[in-house]
Amino acid sequence: METKKSVNLSVKSFIMKQQLPETIENYINQNGLPITELARVITVHKERYIIQSETSVLKAEITGNIRFAAQSAADFPTVGDWVRFMPMDNENAIILEVLPRFSKLERQAIGKYGDVQLIAANVDVAFIVQAVGHDYNPNRLERYLSVCYAGKIQPVLVLSKTDLVEERECKKLIDDVKKRIKNIKTIALSNETKQGLDLLKNELEAGKTYCFLGSSGVGKSTIINHLLNREALETRSISESTSKGRHTTSHRELFVLETESIVIDTPGMRELGVTDSADALEMTFDAISDLTSDCKFSDCSHTNESGCAMLSALESGELSEDAYENYQKLKREQEHFSSTVYEKRQRDKEFGKMIKSVLKEKKRSKPR
Repeated sequence: METKKSVNLSVKSFIMKQQLPETIENYINQNGLPITELARVITVHKERYIIQSETSVLKAEITGNIRFAAQSAADFPTVGDWVRFMPMDNENAIILEVLPRFSKLERQAIGKYGDVQLIAANVDVAFIVQAVGHDYNPNRLERYLSVCYAGKIQPVLVLSKTDLVEERECKKLIDDVKKRIKNIKTIALSNETKQGLDLLKNELEAGKTYCFLGSSGVGKSTIINHLLNREALETRSISESTSKGRHTTSHRELFVLETESIVIDTPGMRELGVTDSADALEMTFDAISDLTSDCKFSDCSHTNESGCAMLSALESGELSEDAYENYQKLKREQEHFSSTVYEKRQRDKEFGKMIKSVLKEKKRSKPR
């Protein structure tokens, strides 16, 4: 893995000009960490990292302590993390500590129930990119929103490839989004004509960190290339035969724009399992959340009870049936994840007790 030789912004400016949240600033001050020991993770390839410090860009590995203390994959560094490091030479370093995160983007680990996969950290805003005509899916959009709210990240919807549809069709799609999802900012743009790109640029603030989320082929990498004014990322289109994107980005990477904003590219994700934040669902489905307070029974399951405000709204057409079904699906998924995490913790606890018991018995039976 080659170390990046240069960036658009000087490395010192990269460290000094970012808007560190109060939690991280307090941690740095309380622990007396000098700026020379701080860096940010800008690229992750499995367990290989590239970090950017005040003075250099380095290849880095983690210490054995971090590896053995990690209880899950989420305890390892990820793109966007602030870390404390020790340089080994002019090109290599050791990551000694991952600083506390003020936000994190994570999903259920695929095929590993009760585990999470960390995608990025310390992100201010997530641009959820969906391509009109091919990829737009309100159920998946609500899933992305839940993941963003769970990680304390502000979401913005970007409808890409608007040049592929008539203007009235695009306008209708935006109206449909507003009807189903009340409180989300929406930007429509075309990577071909660049119409709408200025609206996106206006959202970017110096020192803040943004990430792009969406399925493969929806235009995330092309948007970032436009923002960087160079072809930094390989791009591919959605397949016309399958309407699915071809995977291009295989890792996560952080870039600094000339405007001093920071953007993170992520791999295309069609599978996005929600984790255990019930509050995130309430924020995503705010219209449904408002209805629940009007139900006759406080423990209403919103399935067949009399006096259920949600079922009444379904009958009257006030509530979309698709939104209701997606809400129930994500709620079941979230509850299953929570119960799986609890069961896993209980198993780990019991296993720990067994190990202690065996070691204690072994110590007792040792000849004196």
